[in-house]
Amino acid sequence: MKKFDYDSKFFDPLHTLDCGQIFRFEPFKSGFIVFSLDKACYLYKDGCRTVVESDDPDYFFNFFDLARDYSQIVKTAEESGFQLLAKSARAFSGLRLLNQNCEEMIYSFIISQNNNIPRIKGIISRICEGLGERKSFLGNEYYAFPTTRALSEQGADFFKNVGCGYRDKFLFETAQRIEREGVERLKNLSSAELTSELLTYKGIGEKVADCIALFGFSRRDRFPVDVWLEKVYKEDFNGSLTDRKAMSRYFTDLFGANSGYFQQYLFYGKRQNL
Repeated sequence: MKKFDYDSKFFDPLHTLDCGQIFRFEPFKSGFIVFSLDKACYLYKDGCRTVVESDDPDYFFNFFDLARDYSQIVKTAEESGFQLLAKSARAFSGLRLLNQNCEEMIYSFIISQNNNIPRIKGIISRICEGLGERKSFLGNEYYAFPTTRALSEQGADFFKNVGCGYRDKFLFETAQRIEREGVERLKNLSSAELTSELLTYKGIGEKVADCIALFGFSRRDRFPVDVWLEKVYKEDFNGSLTDRKAMSRYFTDLFGANSGYFQQYLFYGKRQNL
């Protein structure tokens, strides 16, 4: 087990995990165990430092985007002139965007559509238990996220039986397609091309495509709009648009390369009633 730490002002465990970008984590001792693919880490605060303990330190250093200095991102948000964005960035400066596995995010965000977070987490957990390798970390048993090969070998009934509902066919067809085509070609597309291509997968709409691009392909120029960001647009930006795709375009035009970071500040700040 190896350990490293980081200034908690720009890396807060709760704010990073509680903003809807990740579904595989659970409380443990004074922090959380976080899972990605077949790996796990223990994440917690110790005074003014955030500590990561793992057998895969390099993986989680990249996973938590710790090579990137967030101080300028926060400063730009604070000086944006938009009250909610400035307050949120100041209050949640420790919220970091994760570099998650793109295949895991494709399946996870298909599951997320028209769903709530506890149910999403439950479905993903059952899929892992059903098809993932059993592992152990700090005395806790967990299951790896299944490979696409394992997912593609299942019929749609498997996904229905673990509680996916109408999404069963979407997951079945997506696993079949990724097994045939892979995802490497997607990584070389521009952000706009990537979003357009993701929309050709069954069960992926505009918001889910933007989430996958942002959280799975690290495209920080994406701005997913859900019910919370629609409220932000109307209540805090005095917007008059009614189409969420148009709202997303409004925000990406406004924030450019910082769109994804600012989306998370605004989403979390609105949800926390700042």
